[in-house]
Amino acid sequence: MKKAFIFPGQGSQFVGMAKDLYDSHESARKMFTRANEIMELDLADICFNGPDALLKQTKITQPAIFVHSMIVFDLLKQKGIEAEASAGHSLGEYCALAASGALTYEDGLNLVKIRGSAMQRCGEKNKGTMAAVIGMSMEEIESVCKETGGIVQPANFNSPGQIVISGEVSAVQDAMALAVKKGARKTIELVVSGAFHSPLMEEAREELAGALSKVTLAEASLPVYTNVTAQPETDPLKIRQLLLEQVIQPVRWQETIENMAQAGYTSLYELGPGKVLQGLVKRINRDMDCVAIGDQTSVNSI
Repeated sequence: MKKAFIFPGQGSQFVGMAKDLYDSHESARKMFTRANEIMELDLADICFNGPDALLKQTKITQPAIFVHSMIVFDLLKQKGIEAEASAGHSLGEYCALAASGALTYEDGLNLVKIRGSAMQRCGEKNKGTMAAVIGMSMEEIESVCKETGGIVQPANFNSPGQIVISGEVSAVQDAMALAVKKGARKTIELVVSGAFHSPLMEEAREELAGALSKVTLAEASLPVYTNVTAQPETDPLKIRQLLLEQVIQPVRWQETIENMAQAGYTSLYELGPGKVLQGLVKRINRDMDCVAIGDQTSVNSI
């Protein structure tokens, strides 16, 4: 039975996240103390007490989820629980890389801090939106986006029949209307602060490139399935390039899970806040066992 760790992305955060872990473990307290220093603000207080509007800001959300996920990873490591591969959804890829030894906790958090701030600024400057399209195949969605004028493209291939598109507000809305006309069951415009995983994030990609050039990436000690290719990777040069492409390219989550299943990974652990990925895995492959571990009760149960 091959095990893999998977890490959630933006949208999994909630007020109160990681509080019980902080209260129960010295290691969690130390990791939050270091995070507060790197962030130059009281990230722990925002995670535990909100307000929700502040926690939902991309520049706060991404570091908050990274820290929570890495605390859970560290607690499992202390219990001797290890994986043979890792993957993360968007921001979660940084956790996957840290879990593989390609990034240190500090470097990972620094990069996520820069990435989150850059994406938030980019979203404020280049107004865009995202929408979920339910009941269409990958090929049909790609065709709809090509047929629609303006900047719009698939952003997240999440699970069969659940794909998110991203781009200019008018282009996304036009694509939603066209998708319904061509047989989509439903379209839902999402409440987001930018058109993530689209060309509108190009300036954020450039800013991240500068930050990545100053960080040493080690060879991953276990394969990391990347968002851009949905294939396992360990080479630091390739990983660096894929992290940059990831900002403006779609997250191929469905293919990632399918490829992991094909490679014999039958047991997945979702580490961090929420159970979003657990739900997606169930829709992609019912034969895979996925357990969400994000609080003290679930850590104890392992």
